[in-house]
Amino acid sequence: MKKLLLFIPRAFIMLIFISAVISCSTNTKKLTIATAANMQYTVNELISVFHSETGIECQTVVSSSGKLTAQIMEGAPFDIFISADTKYPNELYKKGFAQSEPKIYAYGKLILWTLKDDIQPSIELLTNHKIKHIASANPVTAPYGKATEEVLNFYKILDSVKSKLVFGESIAQTNQFITSKVAEVGFTAKSVVLSPNLKEKGTFIEIDETSYNPIAQSAIIIKNNSKSNSKSEKFFNFLFSKKGKEILLKHGYTIPAHE
Repeated sequence: MKKLLLFIPRAFIMLIFISAVISCSTNTKKLTIATAANMQYTVNELISVFHSETGIECQTVVSSSGKLTAQIMEGAPFDIFISADTKYPNELYKKGFAQSEPKIYAYGKLILWTLKDDIQPSIELLTNHKIKHIASANPVTAPYGKATEEVLNFYKILDSVKSKLVFGESIAQTNQFITSKVAEVGFTAKSVVLSPNLKEKGTFIEIDETSYNPIAQSAIIIKNNSKSNSKSEKFFNFLFSKKGKEILLKHGYTIPAHE
């Protein structure tokens, strides 16, 4: 009888210990945030401040909005999708992949950027013979690439410069073309040149916002993440909080008027 009395408490303690380990493992699981490439540096700062306030750890997967959307539809274990547009999040919502309708967190700004010392970027310069390569994100999968195409059409020079265009699958790869000087100039997001790593490097001009459709960027919580719904909602709310907006403004984005 004494052995039985000793055995039961030990078994009970072991059960509690195992439950605690499982619970701890679940609670410490990182949030996975699928991030459009233009938001890479901004999200890094958002994550840092969010972690310092909540203790919740996050990791990012960075690519074009189109490619991230395809991955989500294929079952990628993402918790939140921060897109460079509203088209792809809306598509996911309509197909049942989002917890709720997309919400616009910011408007992006397009710039023309160069790291060549002897070049002063301008729209007029693009048709000049000294410009051999113009970097752009792919307009099929990247919203900033689509905006670039709209700009070139607006100024009626798309046909003239089409052979010069070098497409990156996302803004991240486009930036590599520009920073490596493979392309003399390139179109990218303003947030890129305001990032800590690239600030004050090269020369850029902001593109007239009337020459392209507003780059409304929205975010969603992915529905297939039951493991971390409360954490996802906390980060989502933080994105739209006062501190979140301050970080977005700091990185060159415009905040929606209704927010």
